[in-house]
Order: sequence, then C-alpha cells, then structure tokens
Amino acid sequence: MKAMIFAAGLGTRLRPLTNTLPKALVPIAGRPMLEHVLLKLKASGFDDITVNIHHLGQQIIDFLKANDSFGVSIHISDERGNLLDTGGGIKKARPFLDHDSEPFLVHNVDILSNVDLKDFFHHHVASGCKATVLVSPRQTSRYLVFDAQNRLCGWINKKTGETKPTDFVYDQNRHQCLAFSGIHVLSPEIFQLMEAPCWGDQFSIIDFYLSACRSIDICGYVESGLQLIDIGKPETLVEAEQFINNVLK
Repeated sequence: MKAMIFAAGLGTRLRPLTNTLPKALVPIAGRPMLEHVLLKLKASGFDDITVNIHHLGQQIIDFLKANDSFGVSIHISDERGNLLDTGGGIKKARPFLDHDSEPFLVHNVDILSNVDLKDFFHHHVASGCKATVLVSPRQTSRYLVFDAQNRLCGWINKKTGETKPTDFVYDQNRHQCLAFSGIHVLSPEIFQLMEAPCWGDQFSIIDFYLSACRSIDICGYVESGLQLIDIGKPETLVEAEQFINNVLK
C-alpha cells in the first residue's frame, strides 16, 4: 500500500528547535516525529512511502539513508526549490502515487493518533469516495462541514462566520461540523482535477477539496474513540511524549 508523509513544513512554531533541524526530525520520546509516523505506517501495511522535503531537507535524506529506510521503499519528493503547500505537494508527488488506480494515504508528520490506519484505508476503498478525510468532533474554530451522508460540502470559521466556498450557506439543522485530523486517503482520479489551470503548482489540499466536492464525493470518516495530538508548538512536545507513553503503548 502507498502513503505520503508531509515532512516539508518550515516548523516556524517550533523555533528555535527548527532553526537547525527540520520539523520532521524534532525528537519525541527519543525518536524523531518522522520515525514515529513511518513505523506506524509500516505496522499498518504501508510499504511504499513518499516523503516530501523542503527546509533542511538533506538532513531528512541522510536520516532515512542511515536507517535503511526502515525496511520500506521510500521516495523523496524534493520541494527544496519551492515549497508547494499541501495540494501542490501531492500533485508534485504524482509520479510516485498514481499507479494502478490504487488509493494512497497522506499523513502529516506532526500528527500522532491512535487511529487504525489499515481500517481507515479499507473504509475508503469500500466507500467509493474519491477522497476520505479523518475527522473528529474536537473543539476548534475552523471546521469542515458535512451533510447527513458524511459528504463534504463546505468549511466554516465559527469565530468569524467566514465560509468556503463563498456561496456555501451553513445550516446547523442539516450540517455537522468536524475538525480535520491531517490524515486522509485519496484515489488517484483526483489528479485529473488537479490538472485544471486554476490550481497551478502551489495550493492547499483543503481548498482543492472544497472546490472538488461540488463534482465528486469527498467524505468524512469519524473513528469512535479517536485520540490525536498535533505536535506543532514547543509546549506540545511534552504532551506528545505523554501521549506516546500513555496512549500508543
């Protein structure tokens, strides 16, 4: 099974650690973030993994080489010349991901969770959706909005009232608001939509989903008992270590 890890981020919220270290190699419980995600993917049956790089990317290449790619096939999608955002990153990695109509999983490097990735992947395959996003009812200000059939139909910032697409009208009686986890599964048919001139090389995958959901099914997947932590800020590093020791062991 194929997967992609987003490891190209600048890690600005983790400075000064990321002044000399790519975010993906910031250690949690004695191991870099990237290693935690790679090992979870490997344990879930993913054996063909693409890692995108940008900030201090050579360190990531050297780390993977020193560890014999952790026993899986790893491809490097090199964005050191230009950081392409999440949608653009997936589009650039197409040569590694678009084979035999097989879906692929995308996982942020700074997300730890107890989700069963194999079950999530197979749910997507059985659903017939073109993309499936792992979501949860956790509290935040910005939500993806779904209809009663768990199909994506919009986005809302509940603090400001802003919605996307601009003509989307949120109805609390018909819609459910759920928070994106940074983990999703895509079928390769989505690459055809990414070829439209409006997308170019650099764009957000969420903006792409919000546009594409008008013509194809983008679905939400809520796992009962999902526990998740975003290792985006220095204060969450200790929380992440506790998460690993208390939840993932």
